[in-house]
Amino acid sequence: MIGRSASFARTIAFFALVFAAMGFSAPMFAQKARTFSLGEKEFLLDGKPLQIISGEMHPARIPREYWRHRIQMAKAMGCNTIAAYLFWNHFETRRGVFDFSTENRNIAEFVRICQEEGMWVLLRPGPYVCAEWDFGGLPTYLLSIPDIKIRCLDPRYMAAVSGYIKNLAKEIAPLQCTKGGPVLMIQIENEYGSFGNDRAYMEELRSLRKKHGITVPFFTADGPTPYMLEAGSLPGAAIGLDSGSNEKDFQQAAKQNDKVPVFSSETYPGWLTHWGEKWARPDTNELKKEVVYLLENKKSFNFYVIHGGTNFGFTAGANAFSPTQYQPDITSYDYDAPITEQGGPAPKYYMLRNLIASYTGATPPPIPAPIPTMDIPPIAMQRTNSVWNFLPKPHRSAQPQPMEAYNQNQGLMLYRTRLVGHKSGKLSIWEPHDYALVFLNNQFIDTVYRDGGKWTVDLPKLADGPKDPVLDILVEGMGHINFAQFMIDRKGITDRVTLNGMTLMNWEIFPLPMDPGYAQKTAAAPLQPAVQNQGYFFRGEFDLGKTADTYFDLSNYSKGMVYVNGHNLGRYWKIGPQQRLYCPASWLKAGKNEILVFDLHQTEAKPIEGKQTME
Repeated sequence: MIGRSASFARTIAFFALVFAAMGFSAPMFAQKARTFSLGEKEFLLDGKPLQIISGEMHPARIPREYWRHRIQMAKAMGCNTIAAYLFWNHFETRRGVFDFSTENRNIAEFVRICQEEGMWVLLRPGPYVCAEWDFGGLPTYLLSIPDIKIRCLDPRYMAAVSGYIKNLAKEIAPLQCTKGGPVLMIQIENEYGSFGNDRAYMEELRSLRKKHGITVPFFTADGPTPYMLEAGSLPGAAIGLDSGSNEKDFQQAAKQNDKVPVFSSETYPGWLTHWGEKWARPDTNELKKEVVYLLENKKSFNFYVIHGGTNFGFTAGANAFSPTQYQPDITSYDYDAPITEQGGPAPKYYMLRNLIASYTGATPPPIPAPIPTMDIPPIAMQRTNSVWNFLPKPHRSAQPQPMEAYNQNQGLMLYRTRLVGHKSGKLSIWEPHDYALVFLNNQFIDTVYRDGGKWTVDLPKLADGPKDPVLDILVEGMGHINFAQFMIDRKGITDRVTLNGMTLMNWEIFPLPMDPGYAQKTAAAPLQPAVQNQGYFFRGEFDLGKTADTYFDLSNYSKGMVYVNGHNLGRYWKIGPQQRLYCPASWLKAGKNEILVFDLHQTEAKPIEGKQTME
């Protein structure tokens, strides 16, 4: 018997090494299956009550190299669980093409790290998630279908949803607690009661997941109001409240279903910020009051968010609560969260850490060492080429078409036509999504911003020039709406352009997706005479002896986007409040580095420096 035990142990050790070589951790290999279930009032782990104290973070907003650090920070604050939105459009990089391995898309690895750190996991995979993320996580190729309906049983939408659920399930089904993983529960859809009332759609999402091997319990998440809970909840699913702040909220949920646990699926320690606003800095006294209530009453809850991260590239979303409103989100998703964008503890982190420990009686682990930061001395920048010198072959169309018609997500789109008939007067764009520059015969006229509905500019009479002057409209997409009733939000010019009421026809359309490859190629090309005095690239090089995190200060520039060593850091805009963009150390290198800035308005090169903090 002893000999057999030793042999068995050696066999286990051998397979552990094999699994480790394949990328599976030893703790993952060693875990046993667990049972997580819904009692009438409590969550049950192996039949015993479990109070979930969760901190939400989003792998897509965090450099992969820092996943473990951020998870350790949440654990050191007193959390026992990590919640994570999964963004469909982050994984389906092209229609029908799924990527679960490159950059920060390996969700299985993220979940395994959570388990290695002794944390349970709640997954919030959509298909719609909101999250201030572009199009609420939905892939924008859906918007190439002219009459698409989303978040319902539209067959075209559901065909795409089915493909997503099928492919994602392959990644997460083996990580359920019933199979020895840390995943306890999965959200069906997000805040559906704020949008629609098709409970058959919600049931279909649950059925699809079950079909593809999801066996752990499900939950919904809605505001604590009767109509939202009625439209968004499902029998047999736990009820999440966004947020559950007091006894009245929990009683409201119990009226909908008193046979399942209710928890605060989004307890807000911070809040989001739009361009042009002041930084959101919610009152921490109210937060403390809510958390005390949850802890005293043994309620499970999830901090949304414990760590926000960054809307790198073109991933930031936008809000709109009327047809003429548009509120794009800033690049930083710091969210005034307990763990800052760069991964450090904010003052409220210590307050929450002490508060949780005082109620749970558990001593949290030490706070992880901070990630190093650095200043970078001023970088000399040089103006290089303009986008006008590197236009692609145009598409021709009787009327303007949006970006999605040409399989473009965001970036820029140039629309060009010749004026026949009217040559001057009131030019109206129906509708500019989202920020447009208007030119007449290479002369810059004015800008048009979507928010507020003022979409008309005056075209002057030209003293001389061609018989049919050229009208150019350069449009920047700034993030698809991610919440509520105006999510069908195509970019570019979405309908038509009129001059004194006359519809302008016969357009050339130049797609400019502004991907890092295009930016590097354009900025590095031999200098050419500028066609327009707007839309320049600026380029700089800088040497580093070592790398660390930094924030590049763009306060000397106007409006545009920044690329460092082939990585798109995101958008900047002089109206603020954000003037510095976060750059992780992993995107820098010892030795020579390159920074590119594309600015819609700037004409003069000015230096850029790196700072240790956002402000």
